[in-house]
Amino acid sequence: MKRQSLALLLGSLCAMSAFATTYVRVEKDGTKTYSDRPIPGGQPVDLQPAQTYSAPPSAVTSQRPSEEERLRQADDFRYQSCSVTPPNDETFHNPQSVDIMVSMNPPLRSGDVVTLTVDGQAPGPPNSMSYTMSPAYRGTHTVGVSVANSNGKTLCNSTSVFHVQQIGLNSPARQSAAPAPKPPRPKPPRPTPH
Repeated sequence: MKRQSLALLLGSLCAMSAFATTYVRVEKDGTKTYSDRPIPGGQPVDLQPAQTYSAPPSAVTSQRPSEEERLRQADDFRYQSCSVTPPNDETFHNPQSVDIMVSMNPPLRSGDVVTLTVDGQAPGPPNSMSYTMSPAYRGTHTVGVSVANSNGKTLCNSTSVFHVQQIGLNSPARQSAAPAPKPPRPKPPRPTPH
């Protein structure tokens, strides 16, 4: 019981000190003197409770609106690698066709566009990742790949040059590979007149 009484007494003292009266006195020169005790010539002042303010949680850069964050990430995105095969400076001898492939790391994102070119021309629709050059014409060929985002910004590109050698009709290699001609047939003997 004594503990409850002591707690009640301490609680009321705290409450009284929180609501203590403030006194003000106006001096001859117009300045004001404030006190928490009565002063001669002073008047009690009714003060309103102190106004408080709680700041909102600080904004962290990672808590950007999701659309803004996605746009920033999309603008900063780069493919680690993109390449096209056959590898640069490879030579093919008498091929019927040559397979051309695109490889990328990471894989193609949604919305990005791959453009594959063979000798400066796109052999298929956008986002074609492979093409078979058939027939493979003799000569040097350039293949390239370019990857762009939906805004047209190039994210990755690569080129490769390969060579196709075909044996010509008059090539010595082709002539030695041709079968030897058959020897002429002997003619039947002519009958002799009697």
